[in-house]
Amino acid sequence: MVTSQAATTIRWFGEDGCAVVETAGGKGASLSRMTVAELAVPPGFVVCAEAFARFLDANAARGRLLSLLGGLDVERPSALNEAAERVQRLIRDLPLPAEIEAAIVAAYRRLTDGTDAPVAVRSSAIAEDSAAASFAGQQETFLNVVGDEAVIDRVRGCWASFFGAHTLFYRRSKGSLADTGMAVVVQRLVIPEKSGVLFTADPVSRRRDRMTVEATWGFGEAVVSGLVVPDNYQLARPDGRVVRSLVPPKTIMLIRDPERGGLIEAEVPPERVKARVLDDAELAELVALGERVEAFFGAPQDIEWGIEDGHLYLLQSRPITTL
Repeated sequence: MVTSQAATTIRWFGEDGCAVVETAGGKGASLSRMTVAELAVPPGFVVCAEAFARFLDANAARGRLLSLLGGLDVERPSALNEAAERVQRLIRDLPLPAEIEAAIVAAYRRLTDGTDAPVAVRSSAIAEDSAAASFAGQQETFLNVVGDEAVIDRVRGCWASFFGAHTLFYRRSKGSLADTGMAVVVQRLVIPEKSGVLFTADPVSRRRDRMTVEATWGFGEAVVSGLVVPDNYQLARPDGRVVRSLVPPKTIMLIRDPERGGLIEAEVPPERVKARVLDDAELAELVALGERVEAFFGAPQDIEWGIEDGHLYLLQSRPITTL
């Protein structure tokens, strides 16, 4: 028998309630909506915001957490760092209620058909990926997470990242430090040969008659983190014609660490160092995806994508907040 508490711990992409931001956070709700729209989103589930709330309440920790943040001057680096460290330590040290842990493990096992297949574990704040504040890069994403214990640890890591120093500083400028609305996405890991970012409008020139694609070998986190200078393709709308392409040498890529989890740096094979990552057919497929996603959300989008075994997957989409 599934208890009411267990039922509010997990929501699967496409399930009733998973598209509600207050339940699944910005990222989780967006992925669920795109799943319903039959976009190429890898399957996954959300550890709902209520699970984090119950975790705090079970440990009588909400008041302690808010007292550590109350009156915090985020402009004072020493005070900001100290408060962040204390709150994050609190979240990492408190015991996880058994029913929450059991629900997460059961969902992970269902997602991976009972195996220790790798997943991505991503933060999904309630205020995240809104038109006013994307929170991009402010909270943790863990890739190549394998096994029950690692998944539980990374969920807790996502909760803790909501109270990192950089995140607290950003949240103070966008809202309230008293906000504890935090969900976590757990999703089948796409292991890409190539990946990157698609902007359905040019975020630099702010031209809406252009799309911009950045692409690299391996995992796209190499682009997001600035580890590599990616290929850059400027595409005209609506026909997808390549207006300009820049193809710099790419000597490093990120791949799975098969032993310890996470990602590691690897050398790009010599024949790919100066090669163009995407061919015309792949660019055309990305343009078509961008058109569909922008039409679905009704606004220009910043899209993360990956190509695995020749299949294009949509990993994340958020509004472009600079237009």
